[in-house]
Amino acid sequence: MTNETQTPDIKALEKRFITVASGKGGVGKTWLSVTLAHALSHLNKKVALFDGDLGLANVDIQLGIVPEMDLGHVISGQSNFAGIAQPYRDKDGSSFDVLPGKSGSGSLGSLSQQALTNIRMGLTKLTVNYDHILLDLAAGIDPSVTTLSNHAGKIIVVMTADPTSLTDAYAFIKVTAMRNPKADIAVVVNNVGSKKEGERAFGAIKKACEGFLKISPPLIGIIRKDDKVVDAIRSQVPILVRHPQSDAASDVKALAVALTRG
Repeated sequence: MTNETQTPDIKALEKRFITVASGKGGVGKTWLSVTLAHALSHLNKKVALFDGDLGLANVDIQLGIVPEMDLGHVISGQSNFAGIAQPYRDKDGSSFDVLPGKSGSGSLGSLSQQALTNIRMGLTKLTVNYDHILLDLAAGIDPSVTTLSNHAGKIIVVMTADPTSLTDAYAFIKVTAMRNPKADIAVVVNNVGSKKEGERAFGAIKKACEGFLKISPPLIGIIRKDDKVVDAIRSQVPILVRHPQSDAASDVKALAVALTRG
């Protein structure tokens, strides 16, 4: 793998990472990653979105783009991360870069620890070009997830009000905190009928974290259930373009503002 830029302060650069992860699939993690990257670009932030669901990449599908190069070219040494970056531009002129994964390749899902570490280091060195790099990781706690999320930046754990989602989100938080006690973890509750429902779901996981892990990750966002989300995904058009005034779009824009305010 080719290094993009040499830098002496790895931890400072890692602060530009925003990992989006979940203990359970089907909670809207990738949709949230795409929409959050888009919302941050609307705030004049320079953003890259890395599709880190190794072997099951689909960020490009949600955006309706066909990348010429992807993560496979980085791993093989044919390119570096800067070389595979593909810009997504919307009609108002805002844009963010996509670092495509490689869909349908099981070999990427079983990379060695060293290869995964090289990917994280390559992304870290790329941060000199961006305000934020979002890492959309696979659901669960397999080695690719735990290695790529082991950094000094923000880790957003996405969950829904479903009890199994809560249990799996707690498992992810537990494993992450054990591996990195200083991890900057926050929670987003997605696809809920109301803010109150989201607050109740968060209250349950907060209670579990405080009782068993002695940590209290904050609630950073609640995304309301919205039929416009499904329509945007089916249309392969970001919701901030197709339905910019929808409830879900407004909630993600509020999340972006919260992140920029620290």
